[in-house]
Amino acid sequence: MNTHAGSTRPKVAELGHVGIRCFDVAKQLDFYTGVLGLVVTDHDADLGNYFLSARPDDEHHELLLTKGRDVAVGGRLIQQISFRCESFEDVVGLYRRLKEYGTKFDMIVSHGNAIGVYFFDPEGNRTEVYWRTGLVARQPFIETIDIETPPDRLMDAIRASVAKYGASGFTEESYLRWTREQARPADDDTKGRK
Repeated sequence: MNTHAGSTRPKVAELGHVGIRCFDVAKQLDFYTGVLGLVVTDHDADLGNYFLSARPDDEHHELLLTKGRDVAVGGRLIQQISFRCESFEDVVGLYRRLKEYGTKFDMIVSHGNAIGVYFFDPEGNRTEVYWRTGLVARQPFIETIDIETPPDRLMDAIRASVAKYGASGFTEESYLRWTREQARPADDDTKGRK
């Protein structure tokens, strides 16, 4: 139990929503509704604010798209935005829809406890759709997978990997390199330095 000064300590229940400033709100809106299937729950066209939800009956909005982005594409603005799916089939279906849209993919991985497809929205924001496997694995756990492997075979491979690495976590060397590069300040050019 979390206590603070003899009383129950307040805590947040869950992440409610994320707001993204956009260069082109209409293009972002088309992507998040047309490709990912979010629903516009409210909007103010004059202000350029659009409220979107994957579960509008439960959460008014989980994503806000608005005008005013002033960080160049490629700038380090958002590490990732993740959307949970109810089934593995949803993740595969969204992967195929993203592929048809011509979306740039970052990585498709097992986290042991989830399967994630990472991609970039039209303005370069790193985004993920994922499904929880029900397995327990220490994080980080990053293992590249072929999402088009038959589901039973893929889950057998993930179970075997979790049995081997679940207690300690697992990261491929390419992910370790990427994480170190991303953590470095954008203007830090250490490649030529000793």
